[in-house]
Amino acid sequence: MAGPAFRAAAVRVRVPATSANLGPGFDAFGLALGLYDDVVVRVADSGLSVDIAGEGAETLPRDERHLLVRSMRAAFDRLGGQPRGLEVVCANRIPHGRGLGSSSAAICAGIVAARAVTIGGPSALDDDALLALASELEGHPDNVAACLRGNFTVAWTEEDRARAIALEPSAEVVPVVFVPATEVLTETARGLLPRTVPLADAAANAGRSALLVEALTRRPDLLLAATEDRIHQDYRASAMPDSAALVAALRAENVPAVISGAGPTVLALTDEAGVQKVLDFAADHGAGGPAFDAHRLELDRTGASVLPLDV
Repeated sequence: MAGPAFRAAAVRVRVPATSANLGPGFDAFGLALGLYDDVVVRVADSGLSVDIAGEGAETLPRDERHLLVRSMRAAFDRLGGQPRGLEVVCANRIPHGRGLGSSSAAICAGIVAARAVTIGGPSALDDDALLALASELEGHPDNVAACLRGNFTVAWTEEDRARAIALEPSAEVVPVVFVPATEVLTETARGLLPRTVPLADAAANAGRSALLVEALTRRPDLLLAATEDRIHQDYRASAMPDSAALVAALRAENVPAVISGAGPTVLALTDEAGVQKVLDFAADHGAGGPAFDAHRLELDRTGASVLPLDV
């Protein structure tokens, strides 16, 4: 049986940064942020060419080991076969090892690009199958769901297959991220988690997770209470003490703040009027410690997108 046919023209894919957990929603909640990686992919006659600019340009492999390339290969297998060659150009803006979903962005960019360059790709690998594959590659669905779908996502696994719904966050919510200079590997952060947690803590997180759905979509005034966590952030604090201290200081000022994903980035959820206050307070709090690179971001509403090459 003949393999798939591929488009001659290059495709451009844009994928957003994501923040997982959002406090209590461990491995379930994700929020898409307006900070993007771009990749341009073209099917070539032979070989593999990978060019990288921006984040990871000095450290990432430029061969089959690259996570984006491995993800493309997995998607092409699902689509019926590999192209003869590939040319890949990456423009990376999402910081690596900071809890902003850089690995999920690479995975999602790869599988969306593979589908886009394959004729008939969207029907052969629909959006639900795309999410399932991304979750298999990442190991859990929270970041990849938000990266693919945009907005605020609730993800779960049902019959060994990732599922997700996307909800629209309130227009009043403005995310501010504080990105430290040092990385924390996800494996390191996960390794600090206990195998069991007290029942009272699990029950508290369940209640706060339910509240967070309402708070983030319709009642931002409830975000401080809704982002309270008892099952992962405190256990990880030893790996990111400055980030943990910043979260505690912001929350003491009634600012909903959490560790983004596995950290060490800190995510604050404020409103337009509170952005400068949050930035100024964090700058004062960080005096004498390692600097945080602060960014006021938009919420991403679209998720992974195939764009015209000239955008």
